[in-house]
Amino acid sequence: MSRIKPFLLIFLLSCVVVSLSANPLFKTKADTVLNTFNKDFIYNIKKLQSEIVIDGVIEEHDWLVAQKAGNFRLVLPIDTGYAAQKSEIMMAYDSKALYIAQIFYDTIPGKRIMESFRRDFNFGSNDNLLIFFDTFLDQTNGFSFGVSASGAKWDGLMSGGSRMTLDWDTKWESETKQNPGKWVTEMRIPFKSFRYPAGSQLWNVNFSRLDLKSNQKSSWAPVPRQFPTASLAYTGVMKFDGPLPKPKPQISFIPYIFGSYANDFESGIGAEYRKDFGFDAKIGISTAINLDLTYNPDYAQVEVDQQVTNIDRFELFFPEKRQFFLENSDLFSGFGDRNITPFFSRRIGLDAPVLAGARLSGKIGNDWRIGFINMATEKSEEALSRNFTVASVQKKIFARSNVGFIFVNKEYFNQPADTTMYNRVAGFDYNLASRDNVWDGKFFYHRSFQPGNPAKQFAQGASLSYSTKHVQLEMVQRSVGDNYRAEVGYIQRTGYNFINPEISYLFVPNKRIVSHGPEVDFRYYYDPGFHKIEHENVISYQFEFHNGSNLEFGYIDTYVELEEDFDPTRTSNAYLPAGSKYNFGGGFVHYMSTRKTLFNWNAEAVKGTFYSGNMRYISGELGYRIQPYINMSVNFNYTDMDLGEPFERTKLWLVGPKMDVTFTDKLFWTTFVQYNEQVDNMNINMRLQWRYQPVSDIFLVYTDNFIPGSWASRNRALVLKMTYWLN
Repeated sequence: MSRIKPFLLIFLLSCVVVSLSANPLFKTKADTVLNTFNKDFIYNIKKLQSEIVIDGVIEEHDWLVAQKAGNFRLVLPIDTGYAAQKSEIMMAYDSKALYIAQIFYDTIPGKRIMESFRRDFNFGSNDNLLIFFDTFLDQTNGFSFGVSASGAKWDGLMSGGSRMTLDWDTKWESETKQNPGKWVTEMRIPFKSFRYPAGSQLWNVNFSRLDLKSNQKSSWAPVPRQFPTASLAYTGVMKFDGPLPKPKPQISFIPYIFGSYANDFESGIGAEYRKDFGFDAKIGISTAINLDLTYNPDYAQVEVDQQVTNIDRFELFFPEKRQFFLENSDLFSGFGDRNITPFFSRRIGLDAPVLAGARLSGKIGNDWRIGFINMATEKSEEALSRNFTVASVQKKIFARSNVGFIFVNKEYFNQPADTTMYNRVAGFDYNLASRDNVWDGKFFYHRSFQPGNPAKQFAQGASLSYSTKHVQLEMVQRSVGDNYRAEVGYIQRTGYNFINPEISYLFVPNKRIVSHGPEVDFRYYYDPGFHKIEHENVISYQFEFHNGSNLEFGYIDTYVELEEDFDPTRTSNAYLPAGSKYNFGGGFVHYMSTRKTLFNWNAEAVKGTFYSGNMRYISGELGYRIQPYINMSVNFNYTDMDLGEPFERTKLWLVGPKMDVTFTDKLFWTTFVQYNEQVDNMNINMRLQWRYQPVSDIFLVYTDNFIPGSWASRNRALVLKMTYWLN
C-alpha cells in the first residue's frame, strides 16, 4: 500500500481524539488532594522580585530572602538522625519558570565523586542532587530533575510511585560551580517542561542528596530506608505564594535529516546509500494531556543493547529506549507484570520500518488518566503493512491505588482475500499502593482474541508485598492459558500456573556491616492440571558494608521437566528431549565494590550441576574512571558447560569493553565492542553526539559486525543524523 494511507488514518484518529480533548470534562481541579505522609513538611516558595542569572553564584536578593530547606534526614545507611554534611535548597518562581538553588557543603578531604558530564548519570556513581515533583498531588506520577557534582543533568518521568524513566529529555538550564568546602548549582526549569493543573498553588516535592564521601543518602522530607528517596508517598509540600500561571499551549516540532551508508557483505548486495527525513511533534492538548506525533522515525542513534549469554529456554527482555514511547509509558507497558505484559513497544518496528504514529496520554480531572497509541509499519519482505492500536484508561481509587483497562489491536493491511489475520488483547488491572507504601500489590486479568478464538486465551496474575525496615514479604501468583497470544506484548511462556513466596529479614547494626540478613525465594511452576513442571528455590544471605559494597552468597535448587526439546548451549545440533526431567543446583556468590573509588568492580560466580551435566560461570564488570572525562569498563561472562553425551563440552566467552568520553556537557563519544562466542559475532558500535542546542543533536554512528576467526566483516553501516527542537 502507499506510504500515505496509514498516515492519513493516524492523522484522522488523532483529530478525533484532539476534538474530544477540548471537552470541559478534561479540566483538572487544582490542589484538591493533600494527603502525603509528610504533609507537615512545607516549603513556601515566593515569586521573584528581580532577575536571577543562572551562573552558579548564589548572590541575588531573592535567594537571600528565600526559605531554606535544610536539616536533611538520613535515609541510608540508617533512617534516624541527620546527614553529616549540611545541605540547603532554595526555590523561587516567576511567570515562566521555576528557579532552584542548591548548596551542598563538603568538608571531607578528597575529590568529589563525579563520573562524567553525561546527561542522566548513574545515580550510585556520583555525588548528586535529585528533586522529585508530584504536580498533580496523586503520589503516583511525577517529574524528576537533578544534577551531579560535575554539573551533569538528570531529567526523568516518574510512575508507579517511584519508578523512573530517564530516556525522556526536556529543555532547562543549570550551572554548577565547585567551591572550597561546597558545591553549588542554580537551575531554571520552564513551567512548560511540566504538566500541572491550571491555577494550582500546591505541589508535592522532595529533595534527595547522595554523598558518597560520607557514605550517606539523605532527604529533606524523611523516607524510611527500605524505600527509595524517589518515593512520592513521602514527599513534602511546596506552596506557591499565588496560583501558577495558566499553562500556555505547548507545541514542539522536532525534524531530522538522515544520511547513511550500509553494506551487507554476507548477502552480497553491495554498498547502499540512503537519505531521508522525518519528524516528531509534541502538542499540549490541555494542561495535563499531550499529543505526540511521529512521521518516518529513525532510531539509529539509540544506544545499543548490552548482549548477554542466554542459557535459558525463553526470550530475553530488553527495555524500551525510544523517546516517542516514554512519556506516561506506564499507561501502556504497566499492565500485567514483567513476564506477562500485553503491550511491549519494542515489538513495533522490530521487523519493518515505522511509517507514522500518534500517541495521546495524560490526565482527565484529578482521578482519571488516558492513553492512546496508533502506529503503522511499512510492508517489508517478511511482513505485510500493519497497524497497531493501544487504548488504556486508569482511575485512581483510595489513597494511592488505581484500576485500569487496556485494549491492544494488531491489524494487517491488504490481507489476502482468503485470510483473516489479527491479534487483540483486552485486560483489567488493579494496582494496590497503601498510603505509607508498606503494602503494595496487583491483580490482573487479560484475554486475547485471534482467528478461531480457541479456549484458554487468558492471562491472570496477583501479587502482594509487605515492606518494613527489617521484614520484606512477597507473594506472586500467575496463571496463563495454553492459547493466550499477545503478539504486541512480552510473554515468556504459556500454559502454566505459577506461585512464588519470597521472605527476607534484615538486621541493621549500622557498624562496619550496615545490614545483613537471610532471604528465601521459592518459585514453582505447574501445568494446567497442576502437575509440577519446574521449581527454582534460592536460599541466600546478604551483607551491606559501610563503604557501600555488597556481598551475597547462597544456593539454588532447580527442577525442570522439559515441555519442548531444548539445547542449553544454543550452539549445538544436540538437544535435551521434551519430557525429560532434571534436578540440579549449585552455589553462587556475588560481590559489588564501593562506587566511590576510581576503580570499581562487581562479579558473580556460580558452580554446580546443570541439566544432564555440570556448569560453572563467572560474570561481572570492571570499571575505571578519569573523572569527569573518561569512563572505561569491561563487562564479561565466561560459561563452561559439560552436559555429557551427545553434547560436546561448551565454553563461551562474552566480552564487552566500553569507553565513554565526555569532552564537555555537550560533546560525547562512546565506543562499545562486544565479542560474543554464543552467536559467533563481534560487534563494534561507535557513537559521536554533539548537543549543539538544548535537546538538539548531531549524531555520527558507525557499526560493524565481524566473523570471529576470519574477522571478515558481515555488515557495516555509517549513519549521520541531525535533529533540531523547535518550540
